[in-house]
Formats: sequence, C-alpha cells, structure tokens
Amino acid sequence: MARQYFGTDGIRGRTNTGVMTAEIAMKVGQAAGTHFLRGSHRHRVVIGKDTRLSGYMLENAMVAGFTSVGMDVVLLGPLPTPAVALLTRELRADVGVMISASHNPYEDNGIKLFGPDGFKLSDEDEEAIEAMLGQDLARAPSADIGRARRIEDARGRYIHAIKGSLPHNIRLDGLKIVVDCANGAAYQAAPSAIWELGAEVIAVGVSPNGKNINDRCGSTHLDLLKETVVAGGADIGIALDGDADRLIVVDEHGKTVDGDQIMALIGSRMAAQGLLTGGGVVATVMSNLGLERFLNAQGLDLIRAKVGDRHVLEAMRGGGYNVGGEQSGHMILLDHATTGDGTIAALQVLAALVQSGQKASTLLHLFDPVPQLLKNVRFSGGKPLEAASVQQAIAAAEGQLAGRGRLVIRPSGTEPVIRVMAEGDDAGEIEGVVGAICDAVAKAAA
Repeated sequence: MARQYFGTDGIRGRTNTGVMTAEIAMKVGQAAGTHFLRGSHRHRVVIGKDTRLSGYMLENAMVAGFTSVGMDVVLLGPLPTPAVALLTRELRADVGVMISASHNPYEDNGIKLFGPDGFKLSDEDEEAIEAMLGQDLARAPSADIGRARRIEDARGRYIHAIKGSLPHNIRLDGLKIVVDCANGAAYQAAPSAIWELGAEVIAVGVSPNGKNINDRCGSTHLDLLKETVVAGGADIGIALDGDADRLIVVDEHGKTVDGDQIMALIGSRMAAQGLLTGGGVVATVMSNLGLERFLNAQGLDLIRAKVGDRHVLEAMRGGGYNVGGEQSGHMILLDHATTGDGTIAALQVLAALVQSGQKASTLLHLFDPVPQLLKNVRFSGGKPLEAASVQQAIAAAEGQLAGRGRLVIRPSGTEPVIRVMAEGDDAGEIEGVVGAICDAVAKAAA
C-alpha cells in the first residue's frame, strides 16, 4: 500500500506542518499503543528524544496518545537512538519510541519505533500502524488510563552498556580525543563514556539549546571537528549526528574517514580474531568499490543492500552477519546493539588504535577509494526515471562502465530528488557518465 506517513526511517518532516504535528504524534501513540496491546500484562512504552525544541511538544503528544489507550509511559529524556533500543528490551517494554530527525536541522523532527526486541519495526508493523491512523480507535476505560513517569538513570544504564562493548583489558589512557556530539542526543553520554575509559576528551557540540542540533557541527558538518583536532594536537576526532546512530572519524591530520573505511577496519579485525560471522560485511549500493575489492582480497564478501540502515539490518539478520553499515556512517554491530550506534562503533575504532599502536591516518586508510561521484537532480513532479530518454542514457552509461565500474540511480525516500551515482577507476569518465544522466533526468523533469 502507498504510505502517507512512514518513510525510509519512521515518520519525519517539518514540525507543526504535514505529518509532524502534535495531533498526528498523538494518533501515532494511540495507533502504536493499540497495535502492541498484546496479552493481559500491564503494557509499557519507553520514549526518548534528541535535543530539538519540538521534542517537548511531540513527547507530550505521544504520552497523551499512549496513555489514552492504556499504556504506561517511561520517559527517558535526551538519549541516543540506540539507547532507546537498548532500554526497550531492558525495561521489558512493548514498544520503544525515539523522537528525532537524525542529521536534519532543528526545524525537522521524526518518530522512530522499536518493537519489544529492540529492533526497528518491520514493514508489516508499520503498515498496520499507518492503517490505524485514519481510524477512530478504542480508548481505555477511565480506570485503565496509563501512567507516565520519568527515570533518572537512563543515561547511566546506556553508558554502562556501551563501555561493556569493549573487553575489560582495553583502556584509552594516553589518547587525546575530540568528540563532536552535534549538540544532539549524545551530548552527555558519549564524552562521559570515552572519558571514563581513560581518554583525555575535548568535547564540542555539547551545548544544545533546542535550535543548534547539527548546526555547523556533527557528522555532516566536519569543519569544527577538523579544526579542533589539528589545533589541539589530538590523536583522532569522533563525529556523531543528532541522534548518535552514525559515526564519521577525522584522523590526526584532519582528514575525513567515512563509513566505508570504518567498516573495512572493524570487519577485517573481527575476521582476524575469528569474531566475524557470515563471512563478510553488509553495506549498501552506495559503498565504494574500493571497499569491496579490499574485503575480497581478505577472503571476505561485501553484501550490498538498499540504502537505509533498516535494509542493511534486514540483510544482516537474514544472512547471519554481525557487521554492517553505510558509507554515511551508520554502523551496526549486532554483537552489541540492535541498531546503529555511533559511540559503540567509535569505541571499536579507538580500541584498534590502542592495540595497533598506529596513528589514525595509517590505521584508517585500508584502501584507496575509486573515484565516485554523486549528484542530485531535483524535480517537481512526475516520474522522470520512466522517461525513454532517461532509460536510454542509463543504458548507454551501463554499457560504457561494464566490468569497470558501477552505476546507482535511485529516487530519494525523503525528498523529490533523483540521486545519480557512478564510480570507476577513471574520474573523467565517471564525471561524464553522471553528467549525461543528470542532464537527461533534468530535461525529462522540466
């Protein structure tokens, strides 16, 4: 069925408009609560959020929705998305909610839902909840309305869990680390966990005011982190996004290390230790061909899923893999978390830095990426990818790159944009291929 509310990662949009209003948030609470009212036990939902101003409005609306159908609510306050997933299981909740728009600006917000197992909901669950949003749902009798309470030790529980992802003999003493929390959900948890493991921490992006989340900081805006690492003589820089489920690293020279290099490091080290399951790593169609070649040279496979950490996770669970992620920085390590966790992934990188004795610039440069170019073409309506002229341009590009490169063309799941990506060993050829397809799409969309 066509979806009006749920997209590639829950429900997301500009607050106080469209799908992201208090009224709809309350309905989502009612629908999700009703969907998970299974059995005769007292039902419970945990709700976390990032630091956006609109989080107060949406949190209260969802509390009203869940309690109105008889669910008790446990409020976690500002915490990373993976912390909500963790506490959904630990507190034996029937459903978990994260109010966040991840790396988007503060004007946007979103709702991510987790099942009682701590995993994001299946398509079937989301479709069932979406279908209920247009219905008049039964409310609980007066005596059965849910209660709401806030717990104070949520952050401490999460810090304890992520520190436990490292062996007890690993300490970070002697490392100087810049941690950029994007003025987001991990602004307290991530610097605290890394400091408690012995590192000298320089924390930036840790002064949220409701409107500065992801504002010139975090994993999508790296200038602040790079400048701080170089100026402070740090060994490495860690950048999280607004809800801390993704990680980008900066080496001691201020050079960006993306998710592909991080997956190469974690995957190859775990394979050498006999800890990698499935015989490979799950990434997406956007990961660089250089990563695939590197893993293949190690006797490992690269399995490509559709873009989106939900699709990566689905492929991991289906194939028995325990390492996966995206070039953009989502890192899923199923031995430690049920969803992407930037801080846990960062700790694996920092442990490797300690154990290897290498500089970050050496440790995190495991392969040379092949030239890769991504361009976006915005359109106002219609289906430009179905135009004959676009299909011909794509076919010509595929023939030109056959055996020497890759072509990925897809519509965005969150905005009216066609994304055109090509990669191969010849940068000039890649630029020409992408330009020709973008021109064809733009003309078809005119």
